[in-house]
Amino acid sequence: MAADKRSRTLTDDVRPREAWAWAMYDFANSGYTTVVITAVFNAYFVAVVAQRAPWATLAWTATLAVSYALIVLTAPLVGAWADARAAKKRLLAFTTAGCVIFTAALYFTGPGTLAVAVLCVIASNFFFGTGENLIAAFLPELAKSRAMGRVSGWGWSLGYVGGLLSLGACLAWLSQARAAGRETAQAVPETMLITAALFAIASLPTFLFLRERAVPQATAGGIARTAWSRLAATLHHARHFRDLSRFLVCTLFYQAGIAAVITLAAIYAQEAMHFTTHDTLVLILVVNLTAAFGAFGFGYLQDRIGHVRAIALTLCGWILMVTLAWLAEGATLFWVAANIAGLCMGASQSAGRAMVGYLAPPSRLAEFFGLWGFAVKLASIFGPLTYGLVNWLSGGNHRQAILFTGAYFIVGLLLLSGVNMARGRRSALRSDRAERAERITAAAG
Repeated sequence: MAADKRSRTLTDDVRPREAWAWAMYDFANSGYTTVVITAVFNAYFVAVVAQRAPWATLAWTATLAVSYALIVLTAPLVGAWADARAAKKRLLAFTTAGCVIFTAALYFTGPGTLAVAVLCVIASNFFFGTGENLIAAFLPELAKSRAMGRVSGWGWSLGYVGGLLSLGACLAWLSQARAAGRETAQAVPETMLITAALFAIASLPTFLFLRERAVPQATAGGIARTAWSRLAATLHHARHFRDLSRFLVCTLFYQAGIAAVITLAAIYAQEAMHFTTHDTLVLILVVNLTAAFGAFGFGYLQDRIGHVRAIALTLCGWILMVTLAWLAEGATLFWVAANIAGLCMGASQSAGRAMVGYLAPPSRLAEFFGLWGFAVKLASIFGPLTYGLVNWLSGGNHRQAILFTGAYFIVGLLLLSGVNMARGRRSALRSDRAERAERITAAAG
């Protein structure tokens, strides 16, 4: 029975241990985004490093914007290079080491260290985002097309468990520091060492058991030239993948809203709702549980009701969440909004990754996931930066900023309605067959 279930989910040469090892990377890297970007360091950056200056929130969002801009500029090239050299796993090891090192370096931040904090956040987030694209490109090699939603959901849900572990460890450390008479802010830099160590340790199964199945391709014109040529060809022939292209534009908008919520969650809780650091961490812990449930449950729901309907459902949830957060005056309604965000966060991100895997040509997975990363990271520039600008221009009004964020979800929902999954899958398979035929012809000649 177990073997029959696996045969319906994983590709024929993939064992459950390898699928688990792939999902463990989500477990490992989620501690970084949870602790550094969402729950702990972002609020520390505004309150301590930038000392609550009028431009503090904008400085945080601008720092992230720079890191995402670097990813945007390099993601398609990295993806094409990984395809050409069959080097996804090697590049993933390099980016993992980079994120771990620069996360640990955040230990040296504090009042008056704005430049150090900015540089370390830019570097660590660049390596994190690049690695996120690379690990996503393994998904279609592991899961059958009809099961990508649930396998992607395994990774996302396990990722939220990893985020919970890292956040729980940091919360325990901060509580211990407070019990010892230290101020919470004094102990925050030490949580960066905890986060970096957990990332490094938890990622080991990925590098031990995940296989690189891609085959190196000819690069007569040199790696860089070949990579850019492949990218140029992808963009030139984008009209053949109109459903994938439309979904990537849709992703650009709804991920902008998600990025704003993720990167400003703790800041909004403390500055608009007046939560303490302890209250904020407890809230994020609970939301991560909700997000894990959403990612796991929606993975199966997505395979049952379809990719488009599943994402549409989550976008409606995001619109509801923004409305409730804007209306919330007390903790109760804000807790409801935050948990709706958790459900939608895990679901929409898992569903988006699976949808790209379904619509991308099998022979150019890393390249098309590079384009997906391009869209997601471009969204991560505009979403938080828009929030920061609205907050700054409105004199620090976080409620106006969160309300403006809701527009991104509305536009994303409208764009999603024009995506035809069956037509998009046929285009991907047709392109793959044509490319393989061209390679065979070239080899024979």
